[in-house]
Amino acid sequence: MSNFEELGLAAPILRALAESGYTTPTPIQAQAIPLVRTGRDLLGIAQTGTGKTAAFALPILDRLSAEGGRPPRGGCRALVLAPTRELAAQIAESFRTYGKHLGLSVAVIFGGVGYGPQRHALAGGIDILVATPGRLEDLIGERSARLDKANILVLDEADQMLDKGFLPAIRRLVRLLPNAPTRQTLFFSATMPTEIGTLAREILTDPDRVAVAPVASTAERVAQRALLVEQNGKRALLAEVLRAPGVGRALVFSRTKHGADRIVKQLEQDGLAASAIHGNKSQNQRERSLAAFKDGTAPILVATDIAARGIDIDDVTHVVQYDMPDVPETYVHRIGRTARAGASGEAVALIGPEDLDSLKAVEKLTRQDIPRQDRREDQSKPMKAVALAPRGGRGQQQRGPRPQQNAGPTRAGGGGKPQPAQAPRGGPPGAAARGADASRRRAAEAPRRDRGWAGGDFRDAPRRQGGR
Repeated sequence: MSNFEELGLAAPILRALAESGYTTPTPIQAQAIPLVRTGRDLLGIAQTGTGKTAAFALPILDRLSAEGGRPPRGGCRALVLAPTRELAAQIAESFRTYGKHLGLSVAVIFGGVGYGPQRHALAGGIDILVATPGRLEDLIGERSARLDKANILVLDEADQMLDKGFLPAIRRLVRLLPNAPTRQTLFFSATMPTEIGTLAREILTDPDRVAVAPVASTAERVAQRALLVEQNGKRALLAEVLRAPGVGRALVFSRTKHGADRIVKQLEQDGLAASAIHGNKSQNQRERSLAAFKDGTAPILVATDIAARGIDIDDVTHVVQYDMPDVPETYVHRIGRTARAGASGEAVALIGPEDLDSLKAVEKLTRQDIPRQDRREDQSKPMKAVALAPRGGRGQQQRGPRPQQNAGPTRAGGGGKPQPAQAPRGGPPGAAARGADASRRRAAEAPRRDRGWAGGDFRDAPRRQGGR
């Protein structure tokens, strides 16, 4: 299809698209929109930056506008689940942009902010609700939200939700929705690991399938290279990469929150303006960092993987892996932040001995060799892989094989029985608790907080077989 008019969308939607400068649908949009408009379930596979949001937002807006009616009090007509608050906010903004001439209501719900405005938004009913699973479950638990009238369900970035351990929450939420065939379910993902197929079989009914890129493929316009370096040489090499000609906006990925803050301090000491975004940052801090990144005040954004998806910013010229990700599929999502909307970009990985196995895993997944350049001081011997030391702390895992989604790590990081994240409410704090900051204690005391936006842990604590 060469234009949106051929897709049969309502005139107000076409007007909004034209006002936003959109004239030609992307491949995922051209294939998915006609199928979604038939009311059938859909499994859509497309890499980041290909227009997945509009592929489901446009037909949903078209359907809700045509059906008319009012949303139920405390509920919604369409529910979109997303893994991160950045992505949820941007999906909601897309719905508002495309549907601005339709008069439909849109609300976004995520953790890390107050409950009051979200309760107020839900009270009168919402046409389109975009939410992260944890906060939505909280509101349902206190009877501020209901899902029994939501006849459209979208799981966006489904594989990321599985990586974050949201599988139990998704299953619980699906049980609260109308059953098929009353419910239409749209399942979108950038990669297709085995767990996605299992969940898809559970909640989709005879779905159509759309795939516009090979599974786990990387964007064609991204030039990739790996720089071999000693671990203690990464700082200097990062500054060199970011000072190179042609570097505009650059995303730098760190494995940990503290590591991201440390990298920002080092870059500032090297005369480079940077800011960080991760789970320990407040919503206001995250918004300020994104604003500085967009307007060029701080053109370097250092992020943990909460930002691998959900940052929808054009003209990101470079993505730098200061640390390689634990899961190879995450590499695909990280570099998908550049080379968007037809532009080109560059992905640079700083590979120390602890990253070498991860690089090989990425090459195996993507079925391509990433060009390597040895930047070590001593190049007389080949680099040998070194196992990454286990990382302690709440919400952190030892690096290794991809975890089983049904039995993720416990909150306390130990084996055996699931343990609480902190001391029980009202109990005397131990030595570790006394050293924790106030925000972490509040997060531990808040029942079922949004899976740890305050603490950086996105996983659901595993449940015991036969337990409560």
